[in-house]
Amino acid sequence: MSNAFVRVCGLGELEDDTPKRVEIDGTPVSVVRTEGEVFAIHDICSHANVSLSEGEVDDCHIECWLHGSRFDLRSGKPDALPATRPVPVYPVKIEGDDVLVSLSQES
Repeated sequence: MSNAFVRVCGLGELEDDTPKRVEIDGTPVSVVRTEGEVFAIHDICSHANVSLSEGEVDDCHIECWLHGSRFDLRSGKPDALPATRPVPVYPVKIEGDDVLVSLSQES
């Protein structure tokens, strides 16, 4: 897995509290702008094999649309069942209008 940062989208392409699904080297990532920050979290729920980017964002959490598990965008940790395992979160850098993500895991 590369530690290099990769441009995934422009900052202007992100709507507040609306996840955007991208792929980096075949890895699905959900990029979310919320509360003035941009986060990148693995896009597949740890409980069921569904895309988190299809869920809703609220209070710096993303909710899986299928069973309602919620994951903290900062840590990837679940705070609502049925999920019990965290999902990876990835470092994000903003350079001008570019949103860059690295697949090196922060946690």
